[in-house]
Amino acid sequence: MKSQAYEIARYIINGIVATVVHYAVLEANLNLLEFRSAGLANFVAAIFGITTSFLGNRYFVFRSRTDDIFQQAIKFSGLYGVIAVLHGLVLWVWTDLNGLDHRAGFLMATALQVSLSYLGNKFLVFKP
Repeated sequence: MKSQAYEIARYIINGIVATVVHYAVLEANLNLLEFRSAGLANFVAAIFGITTSFLGNRYFVFRSRTDDIFQQAIKFSGLYGVIAVLHGLVLWVWTDLNGLDHRAGFLMATALQVSLSYLGNKFLVFKP
């Protein structure tokens, strides 16, 4: 049970780092690069967040897993591809279609992402 708690704590730390990267790139896309679509800006930002998440999950969170990195990367990419599309759709509907604040949409989409990614990583990508 103790190792499970440490794993969850590491997952939370990794998730925070990946989310900060994702959000920073999103803000840069919207404010510095002046993307016209929050959904597209978020999709590009997701690539950076996903890469950060994969490396953190492989080497920090689920480090006892020894599968080939390329097999894990393919599984992870598929999982996060689906999650990124869902994340982008939430932000697109929330912000682009409904004109609501992109920050609130980002938080809602991220809550969905956290739930799906932990379960998918634990049982599909970095399974024991």
